[in-house]
Amino acid sequence: MKKSIVMIVFATLLVAGCSLYAAYQYFFSNIHAPVVHGHQHEIFVVQKGMTLDAILSKLERLGIIKSTIPLRAYIKATGQAPVIKAGDYRFGSPITPLAVLDVLKSGGIELDKLTIIEGWTRFEIAQAMSEIKSLKVDRQKALALTNQYRLIADIDPVAKNLEGYLFPDTYFVQSNTTAQDLIEQMVARARKVISEAQAQARGPRLSTHNAVTMASIVETEAKLKVERPIIASVINNRLARKMPLAMDSTIVYASKSIGKWKNDGIIYQSDLDLKTPYNTRKYAGLPPGPVGSPGLSSLQAVLTPATTNYLYYVREPSRDDGAHNFYADAAGFEIGVARLRQWEKQHRPHLN
Repeated sequence: MKKSIVMIVFATLLVAGCSLYAAYQYFFSNIHAPVVHGHQHEIFVVQKGMTLDAILSKLERLGIIKSTIPLRAYIKATGQAPVIKAGDYRFGSPITPLAVLDVLKSGGIELDKLTIIEGWTRFEIAQAMSEIKSLKVDRQKALALTNQYRLIADIDPVAKNLEGYLFPDTYFVQSNTTAQDLIEQMVARARKVISEAQAQARGPRLSTHNAVTMASIVETEAKLKVERPIIASVINNRLARKMPLAMDSTIVYASKSIGKWKNDGIIYQSDLDLKTPYNTRKYAGLPPGPVGSPGLSSLQAVLTPATTNYLYYVREPSRDDGAHNFYADAAGFEIGVARLRQWEKQHRPHLN
């Protein structure tokens, strides 16, 4: 009886062992077996948010791998699920499933990218888009895409275009990315950041339109993050007193919007004479809309501004980091301007 039991156990173990060996052989041979396919010259696009299962299934449908099962088993057995970036990939032929994994781990082919700088206007953004060859869009067509105010009509019903809502960030341009895709990505990012900043606001309640407009001015006026809430307070204080903002960034935008800006950093008398509500030296109140793309810290600054009695500021001449001195009265401001002019006369005589 005991002998029979031993024989049965032995036979069971033998069958199990053979099954395991057969499974191992199948597994080993499959992940190392080269697969010939006809897609070696094509781009395989991994979209943002695509799961590993979805990627493997797509590779199986294309015939780049014969089955997803061996690769899934390998990943589970090794515990080495790859982190796969969105991007463009190419798979040579023939190629083994393990080599396919290596390609996916590599991060793909180097992508074009579009980096939007804080403070850029839609004019600069359109120009940058036109310089990316794969988008196949010229500046005028790219600029026209920024007129799609309906993309933000629910949060800013008075917007006339997407100025201020093209969020400054780096966007990757894949082989199938269109100019419209990029615009929608910028707007989606802006909506998310604005919503999160509004949720954390501890200052006066502002409409999205006014918050983004004010933040765009702060972005272009302030170089230091620490000064942004202070400049936001200057804007609030001037608005409360019905004083013209008199901020150069809005005048620069007015000049850019009609193609007159010389891009040399100098505001000419012809700029100051422009009859447009963006000329905040002539017209009180906020300009009609944003004057550039504000970043997160500028949005936070206007939604949670400093509490001050400042009405003026002027650049601190002894520093080269864009720092300002702030003043509550015109007399102090004039002294600050005189110090700046004296410093410029001594250190930058070519400006005089």
